[in-house]
Order: sequence, then C-alpha cells, then structure tokens
Amino acid sequence: MKFPTFSLAFFFVSTFSWSALASSEPNYIKLDFVSCLRASITVVYTPTDSNYTSALLYSINNLRFAQPQTPKPIAIAIPGSEPEIVAAIFCCKTYGLEMRVRSGGHSFEGLSYVANVTFMVLDLRSFNNVTADLTTATAWVDSGVTNGELYYWIFRASSAYGFPSGLWSNVGVGGIISGGGYGMMRRKFGLAADQVIDARLIDANGVIHTRLTMGEELFWAIRGGGGGSFGIVVSWRVNLIPVPEIVTVFRVTRTLEQNLTSIFYRWQSVAANFPYEMDIRCTGQAVQSEASPRADKMTMAMLFESLYLGGAEEMLLVMQDEFPELGLVREDCSEVSWIQAMQFFSNFPLEAPPEILLDKTLLPRPAFKGRSDFTQVPIPVQGLEGVWDFMFQLPAQAATLQFTPFGGRMSEISDSAIPFPYRAGYLYMINFFALTDVDEAGRMDWVRNLDTYFTPYVTSNPRSAYVNYVNLWMGTNNPTGTTSYAQALQWGERYFKNNFRRLVDIKTLVDPGNFFRHEQSIPPFSLFNDV
Repeated sequence: MKFPTFSLAFFFVSTFSWSALASSEPNYIKLDFVSCLRASITVVYTPTDSNYTSALLYSINNLRFAQPQTPKPIAIAIPGSEPEIVAAIFCCKTYGLEMRVRSGGHSFEGLSYVANVTFMVLDLRSFNNVTADLTTATAWVDSGVTNGELYYWIFRASSAYGFPSGLWSNVGVGGIISGGGYGMMRRKFGLAADQVIDARLIDANGVIHTRLTMGEELFWAIRGGGGGSFGIVVSWRVNLIPVPEIVTVFRVTRTLEQNLTSIFYRWQSVAANFPYEMDIRCTGQAVQSEASPRADKMTMAMLFESLYLGGAEEMLLVMQDEFPELGLVREDCSEVSWIQAMQFFSNFPLEAPPEILLDKTLLPRPAFKGRSDFTQVPIPVQGLEGVWDFMFQLPAQAATLQFTPFGGRMSEISDSAIPFPYRAGYLYMINFFALTDVDEAGRMDWVRNLDTYFTPYVTSNPRSAYVNYVNLWMGTNNPTGTTSYAQALQWGERYFKNNFRRLVDIKTLVDPGNFFRHEQSIPPFSLFNDV
C-alpha cells in the first residue's frame, strides 16, 4: 500500500568556511590543547585536516548551523573508549576550553556542535553498541546509537520486544533520553526516559559512575533534565518493552475541502482519551490543490498517522466508536510487524529490509527554526482558522505543524518522577517550524508571529516548552562567568516547571564549577548572583 508523504526541503551547503572558528585563545594554547587531545585520543580532527569538514557535517541536522559564518570547533574528538572521554575532559579543564558533546546532532539550536567561545566537539558516534539481555528484558544502549540502530538491534535479539523512543531513525538516543524522548508508544509506556533503569556517566572530574555511585538525585536529573549539563552519559540501561506480533499503521490526509477543521477540532478532544494502545499524531502543511477555492490554490492538508498495538479490525472498532469523523476504512490500514512500523514512521517503505534503519544518510536535513508548546484545552475553530491563515503566508510546504497527543500512561506518571513535567492534564504538544533556506529573516519573523498568535491557546504561567525542542529565544545563560538563578528561570521554568529548582540544586552539587555548560544548560547556584 502506498501512503502519502509530506516533503521537507533538502538544503545542501556547498561552501564551508573556517573563518568563523570560535577563537579568542592564542595559537600556542590551541596547539598545546590539540597536542593534549592527540596524546590520548586516537581520532582527532582540526581545521587543517582533510577530514575535518566531513567529520563536522557528519551529523549536523539543522543546516541553519552549517553556514560559513557559524562558529566552528578548534577540534573534533571521536573517542573510542571511556578513558579517551576522561582524557578530553582533562585537556579542556587544563586549557580552559569548553566542550560540546554530540550524540545524533539534532539540537534545534545546534548546541551540540556550536558555541560562541573557543570550544571542541566530543562526538560519541563510536559509542554505538546495543547489548540486549532477554533474560531480564533489558538492554545497555550507548549514547551514540540512533533510534534506527536501537530498533534494529532489539529486533535482531527478539521480535517480541521494542522500545518507546523517537520516530526518526537517524536521531541520537543520547539526546532523546536526556530530554525525555517521546515516540509512538508513549501513551502505552511513557517516555524513553521513563524506561531507563541505570546509566554509565562520566562527571566533570573524569570519574565514571553507575546509578549506584552517582546517587538517585543525579540519576533523576539525567533522565529528562536536558543534555550537556551534568556529565557525559556513555550508556543507558533500559527496559525492553513487549510488543505484539502484529501492529497496525495508517496514514491518511484530510484537507480543508474535506472538512479538515472540524475533523481536527474533534481530534483535540479524543486523541488523549483513546485506548492506551492507540496513538494518532497529526502533521499539517499548506499545500497546492486544484480543489482549493482560493485564488492561489492553497489549502491546508493534515496528515493523520497512527500506530495501534493490535490488529486492524480491532483498531477500526475503536475508530468507529470514538473518531468516526476521520472516515477511516480498512484499505487505509496495514497490519505489520513492530519493526516495519518503525520503518513506516521514518517514511521508509514497509517492504524495505530492516537494515534500512541503519542508514543515517537517507533522511532530509533542512535548515529551520522551530518552537514548541503544550495545550490543556482544545483550540476553538476560530483559533484554528487563524493558524491556517498563518500557514498561507508562506509558500507551500515551507512550514510544518506537528501535534502529538498525550493521555494514557503519560497521565499516570507523576510530573516529578523525572524532570519532564507534562503529564496529567495535558492534551497534546505543538511543534511548529519554518524552513529557513531562503528568506531566513522573514521566516524567523513568521515563527515569532505565529508564536505570539498561539499565546491565548496554550499553557501559561509559565508558558511551557519541550527541552528537546530547545529555543534560545526564551533566554540564555551568560556566555562566560556565572548566570543567576533568576536569569535562568526565564527559560528553565518553561521547560521543567517546578522541577527546575531541583535540577539547579543537583547541578550545584555535582558540577559547581559549571564545566558542562551551553546556552541553556542548567546553571549552578552562584554565591555572587544568588545571595
């Protein structure tokens, strides 16, 4: 069965200049620092090396940060062992340079490979093992593993298990879990971070910890408190999740001419109340259609895509009872294995071999700016029509809306079980973004204006956001020196609500010198700023 797909513009950067190296250190400091790295780490690239460009571009997944003027690291280290990571920490502390740690490179703001101070990138791509233990139904998963690799190697161990991580196969597991991590089974099993039961972490002193030695507070913080704040998590031990032999997927599109506004308005009320086995998420774009009555032939199209943990007939009964407005029929649905479903949600063909999940090069890498929000009440029809009007301001398929429903198991987990606080009472999450490969300033203004438009329809006091969809417009730490708690609260409370203070307390205990830092890392309390 052929399913409709939405396109993302693929933007390839053909020129890459090193004049933007983030550099204020004397040359001899840089040379000594690189010598320090190379004394203990086998793979280190600097701008004079022929492989430096490919090493940096390898997993830059927001090409807005692959421009000639983007600050570049003075070195990229690809460690192959934990002692090599410890050595990199030692070198950075010795020479006073900052470190950015990259797992899959999907930071919305490029925080794992960009900084405005002299810095290096520690790339975890070589930490890519998945070791399943079927006797305990657990697995150790390295932070350099992608979703696709995780799903593939679980499948190779046993088709009876899966894991509730993200949708796209090339996204790094380390970053996903660090911020919580949602996938198509969150309504049944919660977030990826909810299923973590142990971890191996290297702290700012180069000490290697497990859950037992790091303590429960730090273990709490790393499961959803955002990456790059507390240490380098090398590997996660996770619960494997039982999955049925057959699951059902569908992907159908509805347009304004097919009563989309009424259908989506209804979706807002039912999606969080479906059986736990059912998830239907929505992706919307403005598209060209001859059926549109508009002079420009633009219309809104919404893609409804679903995973049901069971057979198609059972799922259709649920749809007929709870969401008949969508008009789903048996021909729209495919019964597949769980591993095929994971291919489906990366837009790979169902008939492709599962090895396609191992290919990190097949998915598009656009340049974009995004935002996120959470809702607790449905947006009224008039409000939705205003959103559609915003979408018509840009060319077809230049912007995307994503709506991810919660409810189910998500509503049963405490909002302080891990730092991710969006549990009971939240209907869905909104993620919207605009492609910025052309007219970047205009597209940025469009994102700001739509963000303002959403204000009365989303959460407030604080207005909420998802840390894995990081947004520096909400505020940043000072680039050097200390940042006050009050300054960090402007964005920290929006990501973590009341959990932010606890995260700051933990940061102050485990990394008081603030070695692990970036523009929105958790800051420690400062005696200078916070007394």
